[in-house]
Amino acid sequence: MSDQIDFIDTIENLPLDAWHRARGARMVEFADYYMPIQYEGIMAEHLWTRAQAGLFDVSHMGQLQISGDGLDDALEVLMPADVKGLKLGAQRYSLLLDENGGILDDLMFARWPDSIYIVVNGAVKYDDIAHLRENLPDSVTINHLDDRALLALQGPKAFEVLKRHTAGEWPLDALVFMRGGNFQIAGVDAWISRSGYTGEDGFEISIPAESAEVIADLLCAESEVKPIGLGARDSLRLEAGLPLYGHDLDPETTPIMADLGFALSKRRREEGNFPGAARILAERENGPVLKRVGLLVDGKQPVREGAAVLDASGAEVGKVTSGGFAPSVGAPIAMAYVPLALAAPGTKITLAQRGKAHTGIVTAMPFVPHRYVR
Repeated sequence: MSDQIDFIDTIENLPLDAWHRARGARMVEFADYYMPIQYEGIMAEHLWTRAQAGLFDVSHMGQLQISGDGLDDALEVLMPADVKGLKLGAQRYSLLLDENGGILDDLMFARWPDSIYIVVNGAVKYDDIAHLRENLPDSVTINHLDDRALLALQGPKAFEVLKRHTAGEWPLDALVFMRGGNFQIAGVDAWISRSGYTGEDGFEISIPAESAEVIADLLCAESEVKPIGLGARDSLRLEAGLPLYGHDLDPETTPIMADLGFALSKRRREEGNFPGAARILAERENGPVLKRVGLLVDGKQPVREGAAVLDASGAEVGKVTSGGFAPSVGAPIAMAYVPLALAAPGTKITLAQRGKAHTGIVTAMPFVPHRYVR
């Protein structure tokens, strides 16, 4: 008998797996979970979210609670955010960086009374936890909140729907973009932040996994709300100009290349003591070799991830990292990394996909205006 142990990767179920299937969702494997890609169709679900309110199950994301002595200083060793300046209930976007300034993950973090709450991407959450455990001091405790579900209610009607069902220390409308607080929904304790990844006004709702079906039923009973799948979530975030880790962001990419310089707080830039600071600050000063840009694509055929960016001689000088048809724009759009000389809005870009040439025009992002309540 061999001493070798074979580890078999298993696909996990979301807390709402049966709920999704009962509503006719087509389930696919994503980030080691079975997830709903669509219910009635990506186009219809996308446009419904832009006009009404969509409920997304994002329970595959990693929810972490980090606490202990020296917490703020410890986290600032790993990411370029101003953790110390984060006030109670405030939330910020940041990045886990490697020693060369490459992006290990992008994340949201918020100040809880005695801890920091972090939401990381599902596909790399266990890598993130391992990175944090390896690099945080023993005085800091990492609690993986794997007994919680995460729902996102997004769209212009999200506020009025959620307000009907919430009670808390303050009114729901006290929350503005990137603020959170403790509320109750139908008697269930919830952490609610006014945030999301669609470009719309909306909320992310962290609740006990055992209560997910009750809350999902409650919200979807409202005429303005429909369940929305992973397909529309992707097209919505693409229109909003928001990068997706593992596609538009990876360890070969720096914050400046990714056009995420806003995630480098002023104090941290001045101190220059975050991972990869020398490289990142040099790129901020002089420009990166490649930069993430938005593209409007001529014609009706979308270009997809992996399509090549070509220079005048036909040599490959960059790549498309996200692409598809944008329902709200009515045309194909894409994100790509291109040489800095080609990154100015209005520049024509030649793209090659399956032996066919396409033309893209560099355009400012987002492709559709953000509608956050500030």
